[in-house]
Amino acid sequence: MTASSTTRTLPAKTVRGALLAAAALLLAAPAPALAATAGDALPGNWLYLTVTKGDALSSDSRGTLLMCDPPQGHSRAAEACAQLAATDGDIRALPARDTFCPMIYAPVTTHARGQWNGRPVEYTQTFSSACVLAARTGAVFALDG
Repeated sequence: MTASSTTRTLPAKTVRGALLAAAALLLAAPAPALAATAGDALPGNWLYLTVTKGDALSSDSRGTLLMCDPPQGHSRAAEACAQLAATDGDIRALPARDTFCPMIYAPVTTHARGQWNGRPVEYTQTFSSACVLAARTGAVFALDG
């Protein structure tokens, strides 16, 4: 037998350990950091948006990448991009809707990170309820459709 014709197989335990280590590294990286790293090369206007139930870090979090050139990646992308375009990407400047919300404290925390017209966007805000969030930010953080 020549050296080129021998095949060496790794024990299943070694392969399984390597796969588990790789999976642990991927799970350890926070999703926004992964999106921001991948998104740094995205052209045009884009935001990675998250909504978390509660006023602190929680496991009940949803997120999506909103891209606006053309609108995609968000269930209401066209509407969200139009609202952001009207304020030049300034989430704080979105006009609040006149809405009556129940006075039940069920906080939601929002976070947006990305770029708009070449400028970095970083936004974090906690709202007293999902109703107040919707009234204040329109379609931008409407991640459930």
